[in-house]
Amino acid sequence: MSNFPIIKNQNTRINNVNWNKLGFGVYFSDHIFVSDYTNGAWDEGKIIPYGPMEFEPTLCTLHYGQTIFEGLKAFRTKDGINIFRPYNNARRLNKSGARVCIPPFDENKLVEALKVLVKLEYDWIPKEHGQSLYIRPVVFGSSNFLGVHSSTDYKLIVICSPVASYYPEGLAPVKILISSHYARAVRGGLGAAKTAANYAASLLAAQEAKDAGYSQVLWLDAVSRQFIDEVGAMNIMFVIDDVLVTPPLTTGTILEGVTRDAVLTIARDMGMKVEERPITVEEIFDGHKNGKLQEIFGTGTAAVISPVGLLSYNNEKIIINDMKIGPYAQKFYDIITGIQYGEIEDKYNWNVSIKM
Repeated sequence: MSNFPIIKNQNTRINNVNWNKLGFGVYFSDHIFVSDYTNGAWDEGKIIPYGPMEFEPTLCTLHYGQTIFEGLKAFRTKDGINIFRPYNNARRLNKSGARVCIPPFDENKLVEALKVLVKLEYDWIPKEHGQSLYIRPVVFGSSNFLGVHSSTDYKLIVICSPVASYYPEGLAPVKILISSHYARAVRGGLGAAKTAANYAASLLAAQEAKDAGYSQVLWLDAVSRQFIDEVGAMNIMFVIDDVLVTPPLTTGTILEGVTRDAVLTIARDMGMKVEERPITVEEIFDGHKNGKLQEIFGTGTAAVISPVGLLSYNNEKIIINDMKIGPYAQKFYDIITGIQYGEIEDKYNWNVSIKM
């Protein structure tokens, strides 16, 4: 494990954590990893105490949004820590960076930094099943200027946060509203990149959906408004006649989800037929009417698996599986979380494990 310089926090805040009401993204651990890009190269990086950071009002990312980020999790196991698929997140971070002119960060070095940071923050990893240490790498332009062009300097920060379920419902099915008015991403745009701007585009529709009693928005393609893309915080999957169907990545409008890939891998390994193809709202609603639609669920790092119990589109609502989690969603959840917590064999070599 690499020896990054470590400046330890002398005033831990762990005693302020309410472990019975963690929520998501509420508490932050004592340390962060930081690295700066100047003069065409990243420095070695270091671990420092979490706390306020000083920036000038002309920080370019505040004005032009040159920011990318990732989300992954570490889990407490019987004999240590599992970080779930960190190399996938490191690769995706650089892929997003390429889209907005941010220089790549060495993927192996990033994973090593995560290992050192997570080991240091071991006490911050929740002990309860269903909880974890959420890890947020973020990279942004750190030069100071006005004018639309790429930054010359960049900063990478990795934050850790003990979390419970992303949705208050937990594994209980959520209610999803299909947006017929707003568009989040178009071909050639930022839909496949995990950028701040990508998520900013979803906020208004998500707020309106929440105000109307829904958990999230399901986005359609921006041209025909017929084809399903993804939910604001997760990829979407459908079980139709025992076939797992999900929108393809080829449109460039949806995120290449790490959990999405895990579910598809497990499904194929189980012998389940998988189709990555365009799918319309009409097909889903018709499938509900003729009884072929069995399940809908979202996949993502934050939620892992989130069953959808109600889907609403243009004032028409359908109830899926009597507002109960379906057997496929439950099985995928059990296998993925079993691997994450070290309770079942990790035959895919997805975990990076740290012995404690």
